Amino acid sequence: MTQFLDSISAAARLAPESGIVELVNRGRLREGLLPLWVGEGDLPTPAFIVEALQASLKRGETFYTWQRGIPALREALARYHARHFGRDFAADRFIVTGSGMQAIQLAIRALAGHGDEALYLTPAWPNFAAAAALQGVVPVPVPLEWTAQGFRCDLARLKDAVTPRTRILFLNTPANPSGWTADLETLAEILALARARGLWIIADEIYNRFYFGDDAARAPSMFDVMQPDDRVIFVNSFSKNWAMTGWRAGWIVTPPELGQVFENLVQYSTSGVPQFIQAGAVAALDEGDAFVDFQVARARQARDILMGVLGASNRVTCVPPDGAFYLYFSVDGWPDGRAAAIDLLDKTGLGLAPGTAFGAGTEGFMRLCFARDLAHIRDGASRLQSWLAG
Repeated sequence: MTQFLDSISAAARLAPESGIVELVNRGRLREGLLPLWVGEGDLPTPAFIVEALQASLKRGETFYTWQRGIPALREALARYHARHFGRDFAADRFIVTGSGMQAIQLAIRALAGHGDEALYLTPAWPNFAAAAALQGVVPVPVPLEWTAQGFRCDLARLKDAVTPRTRILFLNTPANPSGWTADLETLAEILALARARGLWIIADEIYNRFYFGDDAARAPSMFDVMQPDDRVIFVNSFSKNWAMTGWRAGWIVTPPELGQVFENLVQYSTSGVPQFIQAGAVAALDEGDAFVDFQVARARQARDILMGVLGASNRVTCVPPDGAFYLYFSVDGWPDGRAAAIDLLDKTGLGLAPGTAFGAGTEGFMRLCFARDLAHIRDGASRLQSWLAG
């Protein structure tokens, strides 16, 4: 009834629906469905992580806990970062959150207010823009440039988007949905812009370990170019690396001076992450490198299988992604990615996400998540090949 809708806040009323849900609702009950539309792998959480959670429950660790995260987890985060970024990290830089999504929400809340602006590169995972808008912050999309080598960041375009009201530059690299991955030179240029204009960078490096660009074990990071006094806050999640999407656990890396600020924000939102969840997260960080390496190797194989099919078709525009675990591609003759995704679903049972879910400018694209068993990937490649030939 409209009188109820009219009486709630405009921000809540205008919060966008997921652009993927329409496809999911259309095909979720279809027999023979191969769902590659969401950003989630097919593996369950490894047993060593589950067992750590179970042991915590058996110890009766079900009470209120540390707002910033239990010391054991914050120390494990410090060890993990030291191992992968080649420098020491103090445990007091880490804040445990109830998912990467909450980490983003708290970072926005700490850095910007009503009417301030937040820049972000598109195509983009839509949740950042929606989270900003819900808090009264104006999300400002800045399109990546499409080239024969894939997407690239046009720094001049990014500079032109900065206004006196800009407070945040949200940087997701490797990126969802495009797989675009900033190199060290680009990261340094973006950091220089933020320094010159007094902006905060929210660095979303959730796919940092899913990197295929060279023999490195991770993608280039803002950690590689920044100084301790730079205005950078990192947001991350346990979801992708350790197959923990349903656990809803993440973290923030912040200058130590902001620790109390973020503790307060946690207090007035969730009051902390359950201790038994955090016990599992400790095991993921300390014992999970081999599992992450396995997932990354499998994703690389999956990417190459799919590129073999797409590359053989003269109808497809696609470049192998350097990072994350998505193919973002368009098909000649289908300028509307939503219509293409619906046709593909209806004719083959292959479920992909339409480009319309990821912002203006790449509506003709579709996204395929390839963090899957290779048998599923070969099946998906076969269905794609059949559809392209039709």
